[in-house]
Amino acid sequence: MYLTGAQIKRIAPISVKPGINEILFVDLSPDIKENSVQISGLKNTTILSTNYSIDYLTHKKDSEELEALKNKLDDLLFKKNKIENLLSGFSQEKKIIDNNQRLSNDTTPISLSKIQEISTYYRERSIIIQNETYALILKKDKINDHIHDVQNEIQKLDDNKQKRGQIKLKLDAPVNTNLTLEIRYTVDSAGWFPIYDIKSKSIEEPLQIAYKANVYQQTGTNWENINIILSTGDPNTNNIKPDLTSKFLNFTYGGYKRRNSTNRYTYKYNPTVKNVTGIVSDSNGQPLPGVNVLEKGTSNGTQTDFDGRYSLTIQGGRELSFSYVGFSNEIIPIHSSLIHTKLEESTAELEEVIIAGYGTSSRSNRNSYKTNREKKKKQEYNQIVEQKEEGITNTRFKIKKKYNIPSNADITTLTIDNFVIKVDYQYYVAPELNENVFLTAKLKDWGYHSLLAGEANIYFEGNYAGKTNIDPSSTADSLTVSLGIDQNIIVERKQLNNFKSKSFISTNSISNYSYNISVKNNKQNNIKIIVEDRIPVSQNKEIKLNNEITQDAAYNSKTGILTWKLNLIPNTKQEKQFSYQVKYPKGRRINL
Repeated sequence: MYLTGAQIKRIAPISVKPGINEILFVDLSPDIKENSVQISGLKNTTILSTNYSIDYLTHKKDSEELEALKNKLDDLLFKKNKIENLLSGFSQEKKIIDNNQRLSNDTTPISLSKIQEISTYYRERSIIIQNETYALILKKDKINDHIHDVQNEIQKLDDNKQKRGQIKLKLDAPVNTNLTLEIRYTVDSAGWFPIYDIKSKSIEEPLQIAYKANVYQQTGTNWENINIILSTGDPNTNNIKPDLTSKFLNFTYGGYKRRNSTNRYTYKYNPTVKNVTGIVSDSNGQPLPGVNVLEKGTSNGTQTDFDGRYSLTIQGGRELSFSYVGFSNEIIPIHSSLIHTKLEESTAELEEVIIAGYGTSSRSNRNSYKTNREKKKKQEYNQIVEQKEEGITNTRFKIKKKYNIPSNADITTLTIDNFVIKVDYQYYVAPELNENVFLTAKLKDWGYHSLLAGEANIYFEGNYAGKTNIDPSSTADSLTVSLGIDQNIIVERKQLNNFKSKSFISTNSISNYSYNISVKNNKQNNIKIIVEDRIPVSQNKEIKLNNEITQDAAYNSKTGILTWKLNLIPNTKQEKQFSYQVKYPKGRRINL
């Protein structure tokens, strides 16, 4: 199983006669990639041709559970149809009664007793019709609810792939031979994605991490009693390396378009995500309202609110597109129910770059692979994974137990690792962007566990604390994971009015800014917290920053970032201040 796609291996014992033999392998997945078909175990026979095609006349056989549900649906639809026929009959009878209520004509008078008899009949029959109609409508509504539930269950179990694939093999054999053919091919409609459970009893304890694999397949063929090897590779990734050539400067014209580099996202599509929420901000971390968020390939979309937040119900797409005037578009795979992103400002019109990866398939050198595999030290990895193999470009987990994985929308979850890892807990706050205090855990030696980008459920002090994302695509020695917000640490950032001023005496405008940050620890234990803020950095020689007062903060003049590392004992408060002056030409506006 790859992150996207799977390689299937099947065994077929056959007997061939001298001469040309035609062999047909039937009832296969309709999603096989034709160029990926490989045949081995040929002995002294020769392959003349291999052809993959679709058999439209043979249909997939439903499972017993799915067949029972379809029969149940037919029965419910039949009952619903009977009720609709009864309702139609009562409706017609009611019309006849309503249209025939004239009791006499000009030549034939009618007695009072006859009038009473007919009126009683009309009244009693109308009441019966109305009561029966009401009861039937209630019964129909219940059947409709039941039909809806059964249809949802059918949708979960049915992959809607009725046609079947077949491989036609033509062999030339010199003599009668018994062969055990091994057929390998790849399919796209399968894969796996990682998910994590992160648990911590307290900030004094290490993290317990459960590394899980959610396996899915909708190939049209049920997998029964199969061996699974999970690979962190992805054959659908564009494997063509870029060639960097010289870049020459020249004057440009209005039609010039700048080409951006390809984003190196490690996130993969997660088919179980039904709703996505997140925050869209600019490169400085400020929320962007009005950003268009679109499920790519559909008309389903929304916009961010004033705080840059959005929420979108997914309708089958695989990627989200984020677009905003003056910013570069961003396209991110739907990998998690929580997707935050930052948009980069664009000074020129950007073109959408679509890179198509065309892979080539060839017969692998099986003997070389076998030799390399045998060189590895084989040992039991854990109770679930028989062996963990570190390849040149990926990692493989060989699962011990055999599994049945039907072709439907269900997910099969495998726990491939459980480990305890030492971490440095740290509280963090950037009050200009968000005054909430986040508890973070810095994981050391995380590379050993072959973690992938994915969603994580957080359990802290025995309680579910929410979700976060793990992104190991960092070159740093440690991996920082956010464990959620701690409401017991209060942070407030205020601009001091007594220092804010402007001067218009000269040809320049001069603005002074000063801020106070207070941090209070309402917890019952000591805490360590990192507080970060910033002073603007000028990118124009006409905009000058002066009189930076940073107190005891660690100040990076190139980035403008201020950092305080504070130790707070219980029920205490610390305050920090910083200020700066901005000088720029009159009549101009700057993005303060």
